[in-house]
Amino acid sequence: MEISAQEPAARKVKKLYDYQESDIATLFDKLEQNPSRSRLLYQLPTGGGKTMIFSEIARRFISKYGKKVVVLTHRKELCNQTSTALKMRGVNNRVINSLVRKIPKKDSNPCYVAMVETLKNRIAEGLINPEEVGLVIVDEAHHNSFHKLLGKFKQAAVIGVTATPFSSDINLPMNRNYDELLLGEQISTLIDKGYLARPKLWQYDVELNTLATGLHGDYTVSTSDELYSSPKMLELLVEAYEAHAKGKKTLIFNNGIFTSRKVLEVFNNLGYPIRHLDNKTPAAERAEILKWLRKTKGAILTSVSILTTGFDEPTIQAVILNRATTSLTLYHQMVGRASRRLPQKKTFGIIDLGNNAERFGTWNAEIDWQHVFRHPEIYHESLNRKTSYEAHQIPSDLRGKFPNSREISFDIQAAHQAAMERGEKPKNVIRDSIRQHALMCADNSDAIAEALNLSAELEKEIDWRIKQYAKCLGNVTKNYTQWLKEDYQQKLHKLIQKIMTRRLLLKAAV
Repeated sequence: MEISAQEPAARKVKKLYDYQESDIATLFDKLEQNPSRSRLLYQLPTGGGKTMIFSEIARRFISKYGKKVVVLTHRKELCNQTSTALKMRGVNNRVINSLVRKIPKKDSNPCYVAMVETLKNRIAEGLINPEEVGLVIVDEAHHNSFHKLLGKFKQAAVIGVTATPFSSDINLPMNRNYDELLLGEQISTLIDKGYLARPKLWQYDVELNTLATGLHGDYTVSTSDELYSSPKMLELLVEAYEAHAKGKKTLIFNNGIFTSRKVLEVFNNLGYPIRHLDNKTPAAERAEILKWLRKTKGAILTSVSILTTGFDEPTIQAVILNRATTSLTLYHQMVGRASRRLPQKKTFGIIDLGNNAERFGTWNAEIDWQHVFRHPEIYHESLNRKTSYEAHQIPSDLRGKFPNSREISFDIQAAHQAAMERGEKPKNVIRDSIRQHALMCADNSDAIAEALNLSAELEKEIDWRIKQYAKCLGNVTKNYTQWLKEDYQQKLHKLIQKIMTRRLLLKAAV
């Protein structure tokens, strides 16, 4: 049976940009060289129009070869959005979801859109014959769920599309499933040519020592909730919003629902227009919230695990990363939500409260994706390499005893290096460390005795700092290290008494 892409006469097909036409031509040339065996990976930044590009490739492939095309997505919401995009390019298609239990043998649809598990089941049931498929397009190809299904399509070419051709799982590198990486324009080029808005970044140095990583390598929801729902972090969030995004349509990304709802509560109490959205929000309510976001000037949407893919609201003016992540892909997806350019929107704001730009580089910095694709183990190591300071995790119960202190950690090695570069004495590092500990005890106490008792909670932390300092000095004896610790504690107690006495006298004078 002959199948073809059908372009409705009444529908006006959106004109492709020059760089999109060029990339489509390159991809199609590669397909024509080996139409049944090509394994191509295509990279293009978020906002560059990947869906439009692969929809046009599907149309041309069907027109030329008369074979079916399958588009794989990782979320059911993306299935419907992809189906709509394909139809707008003139490609009739059928969404294969859990409701589809029967497909006519003479089905004229030249294209199927499906999630991995659903398609796997329909193939097993005999409803779809993979030998009739000539091209498989994998959207968001960096997800590891797709590779297990690609082997079913032995006579089909495969094109994976992604903004970040890098798998977070070192055991499943993308070069295992794709033979070649084809690059689209870099973010910086799309900005310079006027296709994407130019970012303005505001970074806040946030202490992340209480965060723990989970089985999949990213920071856990529980430790993120504990940090980002604390009064100090909520205060910092409001301060950052009011300084850089007040009155602008803003997305706030969180790692946990508890945090997002605390953000909702705080901003509501301040009178700001804000709504909350997560992956458990009912579909009808989600649609109503997104409609509210689109129509409300200065709207704020605080969210969890829902707006990183398949969400397109060009009027977003600022994003707040109210979380830390170890995922390069997630970082790019979150920032990219505000990167669409409009005639009246040439820039957008990024407020980073998770040291993410420090971890990955700025969003628009160029990345050698070919090197990442060929040597993922090197890039993986560079992202996951930790200094002894970063690996030192402060227990959350200790953090909880100093609620009035924004920072309770101190990078001894970095401070020592900075002191040496300034020509200062090494002992200034210990002096600054003692002062920080003394202020922590004073800021979280009402009396001298209470502050001195609180200093006892810092014993393990002091031990760790002294060991780091000893490493900076080089070969030091065990006796000297023990003396350093005793001297540290004595000076700490004296400074605590001095600070508290001064504060109590000032308070009494008032």
